[in-house]
Amino acid sequence: MLSPSEARLQPEYDVVVVGFGPVGAVAAGLLGHAGLRTLVVEKSAEVWQIPRAVAIDHEILRVLQNLGIAEQVLPYTAPFPASEHFGAQGQLIRRIDAVAPPFPLGYTPTMVFTQPIVEGILREHAGTYASVNIALSHELRSLTQTSEYAIIEIAGPGGEIQQVSARYVIGCDGASSSVRRMTGIKLKDLIFDEPWLVVDVLVQASSLHKLPATAAQYCNPERPTTFIIGPNNHRRWEIMLNPGEDPRVMEQPEQVWKLLSPWLDPVDGTLWRANSYRFHALLADRWRMGRIFLAGDAAHQQPPFIGQGMCQGIRDVVNLCWKLEEVFAGRADVRLLETYEQERSQHVLTLTSRIKAIGHHICERDPEAARLRDETLLAQGGGKAPTVTRQEIVPPIEVGLIANDGNKANGTLFPQPWINTLDGPVHMDTLTGVGWRLIVDGRTIAPHDAEVIDVEGGMALTWVVIGGTGLPEKDDIVAHWFDRHACHVAIVRPDHYVYGLALDVEQARRQVQQLNIILAGPEGLLSSSQIG
Repeated sequence: MLSPSEARLQPEYDVVVVGFGPVGAVAAGLLGHAGLRTLVVEKSAEVWQIPRAVAIDHEILRVLQNLGIAEQVLPYTAPFPASEHFGAQGQLIRRIDAVAPPFPLGYTPTMVFTQPIVEGILREHAGTYASVNIALSHELRSLTQTSEYAIIEIAGPGGEIQQVSARYVIGCDGASSSVRRMTGIKLKDLIFDEPWLVVDVLVQASSLHKLPATAAQYCNPERPTTFIIGPNNHRRWEIMLNPGEDPRVMEQPEQVWKLLSPWLDPVDGTLWRANSYRFHALLADRWRMGRIFLAGDAAHQQPPFIGQGMCQGIRDVVNLCWKLEEVFAGRADVRLLETYEQERSQHVLTLTSRIKAIGHHICERDPEAARLRDETLLAQGGGKAPTVTRQEIVPPIEVGLIANDGNKANGTLFPQPWINTLDGPVHMDTLTGVGWRLIVDGRTIAPHDAEVIDVEGGMALTWVVIGGTGLPEKDDIVAHWFDRHACHVAIVRPDHYVYGLALDVEQARRQVQQLNIILAGPEGLLSSSQIG
């Protein structure tokens, strides 16, 4: 039996997750999948039935596939069509579209989804793990920490107070985060703050023909407006408010239908919601305070113009949770956790700057500046509207646990091909699992040669041969990837980002040996010569 002093050093949980929206639910699922003792604290008893997020991308679908729930989610999604941007005179000035098939991660690159249903699936899945306890209708009251653990005080539905301890806490509790407030972490203003009205309508089937067949951005200085096609008959408008308009008044149904009158009449559909928001660009000045981490809207908020808000939050917890798993399993030094803020903060900053640039184009209110904007975009396209993909807007990992050799593939997502099997095509991850993988070009390296890459060390490494006498891929996505990057081996992290590349088996073996040293720390882990 533990002595009282020893008991105090043995927290009840490995991780407490505060907040059970999509980001917190994915975090709980990942931690449960890793077998970590997890407590989820959520003040609401039920999933909020109003949609907030509307877009999900292929990287996040791959995460849900790894958790075994992608097939449950897919029926509540639909492809996100191209977004056509129209200028001040109604002319097409830009298209934002998806990359063409075959799709690099095995899913439609960008999709729309129905949040309340999908969030329910994520919550239900988290609850299937024996190591995950879920405390609904419980509210965080206080948060303190020692050198050994964090102490969380929560209030139950009847006001009863309970104290629990954990090695780590992840604040996934949204834009008004209590965790952020209790740790004293501040938000930096990235200089974007505009008033918008978000309207969701369930449109009558007989009236859908009145609406555009694709998503649209109306970059009209008089009233910038976004139109989004959701699953089934769900349609969303995001409408910029004009100076002097009272946000609360503009939420009223009679005002909403006036704004929607260019497209629909009240008989054409049912208002699902109409809420005013300020579209912000904010970033936490710290993502970690000792044993406490922030993720999702608690750590950052960005304008919604390419639908990356929820995706960014899920990227946060995927990044953090695989590192927590490695640390708890003894395969990596605790200083690996320091790369969480390094990687995610820079990624969010870069993407937010790109979204802001798009947002400033959309939100331009000066007619002359809008005219110049339209002319500039059309000139960039050689006289016609240029097309960019949503995928090229999302950056790679730029700093952190990636090889520091200047290769542009480092920090990018490694593709997921379909693999041909006797039972039909199967996603690569389904066959290979996740974790650290060494992906080998089977056209040039035989499987028996690849085996020598395994080296002694703490990391658990799976080697995978694609092509040649290895796994037969369906569309040559990986083959083309290797050719494009002039390499034959890729070292891939548990979150599917490329750590580094190698030309041959011997170079890969040396990289894996060095990576083991880095992960073992503490001296090597954050050495500038090893981590970009």
